[in-house]
Amino acid sequence: MLTGDMLRRSAERFPSKPAILWNGTSLSYLELDAAANRLANALIGAGISKGTKVAIISTNRTEYGIAFFGVARSGAVLVNVSVLYAADELAFVLERADVEILFFEDQFAPKVEAVRARLPGLRLCLPIGGEAEASFAAFLATGSEAAPEVEIGEDDPFCMTYTGGTTGRPKGVLCSHRARAVTAHTVMVEEAIDERDTVAIVTPMFHVAALNIMFQPAVLAGATSTFLGKWAPADFTEMARRTAMTAAFMVPTQVSMLLSDPGFDASAFAAWRKLSFAGAPMPDWVQLEMMKKLPDVKMTQIYGQSEMGVLTSLRHWYLPEKLGTVGRQAYNVDVAVIDRDGVPVAPGEIGEIVSRGENIMLEYYNEPEQTAAFWRHGWAHTGDVGTIDEEGFITLVDRSKDMIISGGENVYPKEIENAIYAHPAIAECAVFGIPDDKWGEVPAAYVLLKAGQSVSESELVAHCEKALARFKRPRIIEFVQDFPKTPIGKIQKNVLRDPYWKDREKKI
Repeated sequence: MLTGDMLRRSAERFPSKPAILWNGTSLSYLELDAAANRLANALIGAGISKGTKVAIISTNRTEYGIAFFGVARSGAVLVNVSVLYAADELAFVLERADVEILFFEDQFAPKVEAVRARLPGLRLCLPIGGEAEASFAAFLATGSEAAPEVEIGEDDPFCMTYTGGTTGRPKGVLCSHRARAVTAHTVMVEEAIDERDTVAIVTPMFHVAALNIMFQPAVLAGATSTFLGKWAPADFTEMARRTAMTAAFMVPTQVSMLLSDPGFDASAFAAWRKLSFAGAPMPDWVQLEMMKKLPDVKMTQIYGQSEMGVLTSLRHWYLPEKLGTVGRQAYNVDVAVIDRDGVPVAPGEIGEIVSRGENIMLEYYNEPEQTAAFWRHGWAHTGDVGTIDEEGFITLVDRSKDMIISGGENVYPKEIENAIYAHPAIAECAVFGIPDDKWGEVPAAYVLLKAGQSVSESELVAHCEKALARFKRPRIIEFVQDFPKTPIGKIQKNVLRDPYWKDREKKI
């Protein structure tokens, strides 16, 4: 199923129904459908061809929804770029993705201007919002509302999101219409989204979770989506009250912040019935508190990856019996837990979680070696290890590659280590996650200085902030005289990390 057809069919079924609510505005399905056509035709008129990369840097707002479907209908590929990137990260991603056209929210203009000279392939930059004459709105107005004349197949690429890599640099996850359609159908069924819902989009739309695992399924079902530009418990509460929100996807940190907010008011959520969450382990106490404070809200835990969409689902009727698991495979995907030889493990044994089928990405864009390593034994590998019980419920045991999940954001220690090593005083370093009551995990760095060199903790943090988004900076830095190492000289991060997690295993 083509992405553009999801919108077209809902516009035919519910023409006057609100498709997007944002900041006091409303856009109907018929209006969203027409705007998507205008953008597609404007892009075609600007000389794009199938596969051209069009990037967007924006918070959650109506124009993001228009860009998502408009670019999809044009045959181009929408590259979803994090608003959190530092200048070096932004330049790397835009260049690596071969971006030719960039839409950016006007508040990020200084960041874009700082890197534009480094990107000769970027031929058109258009601000969203603001008063510039050459803008997204003006560009949109040049396009016809007629259906664009371009042949698109289900296996053609249409979107790219960026995730961390073992090299310490983000890598582009390129997906087809078919793969994301599978995920949209997965969510619509497993999370029971239907045309009666008003779905809150409260995580950033440059993430798969908000864009493909909530907004796209909402449009497929004909539901109304309500966008929150910036997360805050008070703003979420006001939006829920104003829009009579019925469904939401949230990362565990958001749920924890909401329930712990001194101004929490259950009456604002009278219409709320469905909560899905992923992105990090949900502490048991948060789930139990949610059931206590908002008993009418039924929770569905999902587990997946940018590369594969939604893999497992834990429906509310399995709670509290299956609390602590991430559920079992979704109805339309293949999932297994296998050993190093590719053989499924017995119940209770530890193995790697893998998947295969039409839900899988096309490739890591411009990363042939990493793409090849992604496939082994006929399965796409998540890099996560876990167990599976007799009923097929999967429990995550650890995350390979030492990935840190902080407030639902994936943080890769290698990337932070690369930034630290760029400082001339550093001889060796090791970065790992430590527990944090608010964010789940935060990065910690252990550092060995070169002989005769000195640097303070604050100076090193400031150094990291020049190269990394703020949420990736180390929250603590410990200066050491030596590291525990394996016989082959590899730093034993577990020896450094384990004391922080003592008696905390069930709270992360």
